[in-house]
Amino acid sequence: MFEVIGERINTSRKLVQAAVAERDADYIIDDVKKQQDAGANYIDVNAGARIGHEEEDMKWLLNTIQPVATVPLTLDSPDPAILEMAFQMVEKIPMINSISLEKDRFDTMMPFLEGKECKIIALCMDDTGMPNSSDDIVGRGKTLVEELNKIGIPTDCIYIDPLVQPISTDSNKGQMVLDAVRDMKAAFPRVHITGGLSNISYGLPQRKIINRTFVTLMMNAGMDSAIIDPLDSKIMATIRTADMLLGKDNFCMEYLKGVRAGVIES
Repeated sequence: MFEVIGERINTSRKLVQAAVAERDADYIIDDVKKQQDAGANYIDVNAGARIGHEEEDMKWLLNTIQPVATVPLTLDSPDPAILEMAFQMVEKIPMINSISLEKDRFDTMMPFLEGKECKIIALCMDDTGMPNSSDDIVGRGKTLVEELNKIGIPTDCIYIDPLVQPISTDSNKGQMVLDAVRDMKAAFPRVHITGGLSNISYGLPQRKIINRTFVTLMMNAGMDSAIIDPLDSKIMATIRTADMLLGKDNFCMEYLKGVRAGVIES
């Protein structure tokens, strides 16, 4: 079944940043509960936006969230020191967001990840910038899988992010990433594919219908996870329906459950 990484606990969002600054635990707890109730499989926690406060903010968020978290957390920071602190605090096996092939990030993240029991989001980014072709995405993805395997991260714990780019700037960007996902899954059937989807619609009107349509295409290509807002009921309904149509939902039970609960409507 498709895994949803709830993206809302991020201090780059104004309301979250205000709640963290004011230590408004009720706001954070309410948001986490809503994401879980909506079907989030992970809760992403990012405290990086308040410069100079990331460590104390991350500690406070983890202490606030964990008593009510029924799903694992995604620890989201570019700083291995913050991730090390957070890793020691979590109660469930976490997901780490993220590593890339950019030299500075790769060289600092690899020693942190070695020997850890976790899942890892791996971005297909290197020092030359964003990938320019499906072969470029696949080549970077293969390197990430192979390097992470070398330090003991199993393939089925790796979530490759192919880096979706706006189709408004190049009409081939959608097909490029779809081809890359198919090829990655062919090369590494046990690897996961994740990432943000909304970049595809950047600069275009009616973005939500584009995003909902795109997620079904990506799921058919092999994407099995996404970093999204689980409170977007329409995209969540689309994901559940696509899971059912792709044969991932035995006897359509999750689909039927969603219809009965009123979260899947025509």
